[in-house]
Amino acid sequence: MSKLPGWLGRLGAELTELGDRLEERRAAAEAEEDIEGDRDAQAVVPVAFVAAVSTAEDRSTDPGRVPAPPAYAPAVAARPDPVAAIPWGMRVAAEAGWRLLVLAGTLWVLMKVISAVQLVVLAFAAALLVTAMLQPTVARLRRYGLPRGLATAVTAILGFIIMGLVGWFVVWQVMDNLDTLSDKVRDGIDELKRWLLDSPFHVTEQQINDVAKNLSDTIGTNTEEITSAGLQGVTVMVEVLTGILLAMFSTLFLLYDGKRIWRWVLKLVPAQARPGVAGAGPRAWRTLTAYVRGTVLVALIDAIFIGLGIWFLDVPMAVPLAVFIFLFAFIPLVGAVISGALAVVVALVTEGVFTALMVLLVVLAVQQIEGHVLQPFILGRAVRVHPLAVVLSVAAGGMVAGISGAVVAVPLVAVTNTVVGYLRKYGQEEALRHAPQPRGATAVGVAPTRVSAPPPEEHRDGDAYGGVAQPETE
Repeated sequence: MSKLPGWLGRLGAELTELGDRLEERRAAAEAEEDIEGDRDAQAVVPVAFVAAVSTAEDRSTDPGRVPAPPAYAPAVAARPDPVAAIPWGMRVAAEAGWRLLVLAGTLWVLMKVISAVQLVVLAFAAALLVTAMLQPTVARLRRYGLPRGLATAVTAILGFIIMGLVGWFVVWQVMDNLDTLSDKVRDGIDELKRWLLDSPFHVTEQQINDVAKNLSDTIGTNTEEITSAGLQGVTVMVEVLTGILLAMFSTLFLLYDGKRIWRWVLKLVPAQARPGVAGAGPRAWRTLTAYVRGTVLVALIDAIFIGLGIWFLDVPMAVPLAVFIFLFAFIPLVGAVISGALAVVVALVTEGVFTALMVLLVVLAVQQIEGHVLQPFILGRAVRVHPLAVVLSVAAGGMVAGISGAVVAVPLVAVTNTVVGYLRKYGQEEALRHAPQPRGATAVGVAPTRVSAPPPEEHRDGDAYGGVAQPETE
C-alpha cells in the first residue's frame, strides 16, 4: 500500500506531459491552418515570414519573442532589387550611353587641342604625305649603295626643287597671260552683254548698267572690309610660309630617322597592345604610300590629257589650268569638279559657248576614264574606300580644316580602314591561339589558321617603314 501514492504521482505526471504535448500539436495545427487561409484569401506571404510565424507559435511560451501578427493582418509583399526592376534593354542603353558620352567628350577635347595647334598638325600631315611619296626613292638609293644621310639629302633636295619649280611655273604662266586673259574676259563680257540684249529674256541696256553700277557702289562702300580681308590674307600667307617650313623640316627628319621615330612611338603603347600596333603600323604605311603614289599618277594623267584638250581648243592659260587640275586632283570628288568648272568658265569667257561645251566634254571624258579605269587599276584594293565614306570624310575634313582637311581626310580614312582590318584579324588569331587545343579526330578540322605573312619586300627594304618592327644593328 505504501507504493500506491508514488505510482499515482508518476501516472499524474505522465498524463500532464501528454496533455502538454497534445496542446502544442493543436496550436501548431491551428497556426498552419491560419497561414494556409491567409495565402488563399490575400497576397502571398514570404517564406521567411511563414517560418518566423511557425517558430513564434512553437515558442509562444518564450517571453522574449515578438508575437506573430494576427491572421486578419494584410500580407506585405517584399520589394524587389532596384537593379532587377529596370528592364534589360534600358540597362544596356544606359551602360552604352555613358561610355559614348565619355568617347564624345574625349573627341571634343582632342578636336579642341587639334584646332589650337592646327598649323602644326596640318604641317606634319603634309610632311607624312610628302614622305610617303619620297621614301621609296630613298630606299632605292640605299640599295644602290648610298649612305642613309646622302640618300635622304639627295631625295629631299630634288623633291623640294621640283615642287618649287612647279609653283614658280604656275605663277609665271598666270602673270605672263594675265593681260591677254583680262582682254579676253572683257571681250567675253561684252559678248555676253550683246547676247543678253538680243536674248528672249527682254533684258534692257539700262538694267545691265544698273547692275554694273550697283556692283561698283558695293565695292566702293566695302573698301574697309576689302582692306581688312587683304590684311587677313597677309596673315594667312605668313601662316602658309610657316607651315611650309615646318613640313619641310618634318619631311627631312622623317626620311632620315623614320625608323627610330616609329620605335619611340611603339614604346608609348602598352605592352599588351604593342605586338598588334607593331604589325598594323607597316601595313598602314604601305597603304599611305600606295595612296599617295597612285593619286600623284592619276592626277598627272588627268592634268596631261585635260591640258592637251584645252590647248588644242586654243583656250588661254592651258598650262596653268593643267597645273591647277593636277593640284585639285588631291581632293577626291570635289577637286575634279572645281578644276573642271574653272576650265569651262575660262573657256566660256574667252572663246565662247561652243568652246566651253567642248572643254566640258573633254573634262567629263577624262574624269570618267579616271573613275572607272585609272583609280581601280592604279590604287587597287589596298586603298579602296567606299564613295559614301569619301564624300563624308571630305565634307568633315573641309568643315574642320578647310582645303587642307579635305586633302588629308581620305588617306586618313584609308589608313584607318587598313589598321582596323588588321587588328580585327590579329585579335581573331590571338583568340584562336589561346583557345583550348582540340583533341582526337576533330583536331585537324578546327585547327587555327594564321594571318598571312607580310610580303618579303618589307624585310628586305631596310629603310622602308614596313620593316620598322625589326631590330636594327648599328
